Amino acid sequence: MSEELTFMMGKYAARLPVALRYARNHMWCEDRQGGLRFGFTAYAVRLMQDVYFLDWCVDEGSTLQEKQRIGNIETSKAVSDLFAPIAGRVLQLNRAVLADPSAINADCYGSGWLFELAGIAEGLMDAAGYHAFLEAGWETTQRILKNQVLRD
Repeated sequence: MSEELTFMMGKYAARLPVALRYARNHMWCEDRQGGLRFGFTAYAVRLMQDVYFLDWCVDEGSTLQEKQRIGNIETSKAVSDLFAPIAGRVLQLNRAVLADPSAINADCYGSGWLFELAGIAEGLMDAAGYHAFLEAGWETTQRILKNQVLRD
């Protein structure tokens, strides 16, 4: 993954490897022999900050619809539901991140991967498209973050 784009989040850089595809819910997708591997993008990890807990409400072999609730995550910022980025069948869940989700924070594009699906990656963006998507929403994201800081 040597080629990448960088999205600047203020003074923080979010790496976007060009070999990956990206979903609107801030997950990356890697085409692997036999399936599609998904994980959180560096952008998502930076927004979430530290991931404390991850739980799935689906099992290996489950058939998913796009945007179906698949689990939840607890971070230093919030507790949130997780949704399937595409339709498909769950091939594998990364059990190591269930036991120790710190891998998500440390290596989101490597050992911090989340799950693998059998499906078609239609509708996912390339790195340039995801970068443009982030740019288009960055002003709104900053306003939301600033409001959260003021409320905390």
